[in-house]
Amino acid sequence: RYFTLSRAVDDILDYCYSTVDEMGIFNVKPNAYLISMVVVLGEATEQIHLAVQQLGKQPQAILEHATRAKKLENRVEGLYRKALSELFKGADEVSEVLDILKMREIYRHVSNAADRIDEAANVLSDIAVKIT
Repeated sequence: RYFTLSRAVDDILDYCYSTVDEMGIFNVKPNAYLISMVVVLGEATEQIHLAVQQLGKQPQAILEHATRAKKLENRVEGLYRKALSELFKGADEVSEVLDILKMREIYRHVSNAADRIDEAANVLSDIAVKIT
C-alpha cells in the first residue's frame, strides 16, 4: 500500500509540474476558475501531507485528513465542470477555439492531480483501517 501511496503522490506532483510547464508553453494566464481550482487543490494536498505525517501514530487522524482531502477533491471536480461549461460558451473565432483548447488542457491537468489526491486519500484510509 505504501508504494501505491508513493506513486499517487508522485502523480500529483507530476500533474502540477505539467500544469505549470504547459501554461508557459501555451502562454496561458490563470483565470478565476483556475486560481480557485489550484487553491482547493493546495488545501487537499495539505490534508494528504497531514495524513502522511500521522502514519504509524494516529489512525483516526489519518482517516479525518483523508476524508477532508476527498471532500476537497470533489470541490476541485465541481469547479472543473463549471469552468469547462463556461469555457465553451460563445467561441466565435478560430483563435478563441485554440485558446479554449489550451485552457481545457490546463484544467484537465489540475483535475487529474485532484483525482490522484482521491487515490492517495483512499490508500491512506485503507492503511488507517488496517492498523486499527
